[in-house]
Amino acid sequence: MTKRTIVVGTRQSQLALTQTGQVIDALEKLCAEHRLPFKFEIRKIMTKGDRILDVTLSKVGGKGLFVKEIEQAMLDKEIDLAVHSMKDMPSELPEGLINGAIPQRVEPRDALISKEGLSLEELPHGAKVGTSSLRRSSQLRAKRPDLQLESIRGNIDSRLRKLETEGFDAIILAAAGLKRMGWEDRISSLLPVDVCLPAVGQGALGLECREDDAELMALLSLYNDHITSLTVTAERRFLAVLNGGCQVPIGAFAVWNEAAGDVAAGSGTGLITLTGMVGAPDGSLILKESLTGDDPVQLGEDVAQKLILQGADRILAAVRE
Repeated sequence: MTKRTIVVGTRQSQLALTQTGQVIDALEKLCAEHRLPFKFEIRKIMTKGDRILDVTLSKVGGKGLFVKEIEQAMLDKEIDLAVHSMKDMPSELPEGLINGAIPQRVEPRDALISKEGLSLEELPHGAKVGTSSLRRSSQLRAKRPDLQLESIRGNIDSRLRKLETEGFDAIILAAAGLKRMGWEDRISSLLPVDVCLPAVGQGALGLECREDDAELMALLSLYNDHITSLTVTAERRFLAVLNGGCQVPIGAFAVWNEAAGDVAAGSGTGLITLTGMVGAPDGSLILKESLTGDDPVQLGEDVAQKLILQGADRILAAVRE
């Protein structure tokens, strides 16, 4: 049987290559189990977000900073599949592309890495903390206005080096990336979601492909995690209504409350609780709402509308100016 080669596009960072390799390993096992005629090849692609490292994400502007070039390669049929960190993906995908699978989510929270192994509460007054995210800095300023927050860009490994070389007392990173790299031992503490709500989709991966690629879609459906797909859908709908991206101070996190049924088979019933936030960059105002429902799309819309009624759209408009 002739095997079709699936060309998988990925960013060039160590984390991107590691998680792409982990996904390919899982897909190869599924192919062997179900006798599917596929093999896989990785193609590295440089994105705008990877090229521009000397300014904060919010100042680079635009959505899809880490995915646009990869998506174009897919539309041009230079690649067939892309493995993205879901938090980097715009809420709306280009016409013709689809998330074929969202595998099981890993740790969604943000991680504090400090030189002395201290927690956020234990950091000394005026400690210098590095983060490239307006979402994180907004919430940290609300919790600890004394902290000196400074931008830190680059891949995980380069940011960990900067912790040692550029005078930071601590840095904030997504815990999921550290776990996928096997670097959990670097985590000093995990930030509770009531202190720092994660980015939309944080801890989840998106496997993007062309929606007319029925063969590949059939394989990816075997790898999709039902609960992660539902909860991330609620978060992404929330983001879409607010017209947000990874460079604005928006956070959301949805959890599944199982009621009955075989969830693994996709037939489980339950409710989703979604918490969303929009914050002023200086931490002076944090808007936050939680709702529970059984329709992830409607739930995302409802939480977003509640925040809009409180002025979230005005905060975001000011940030984008």
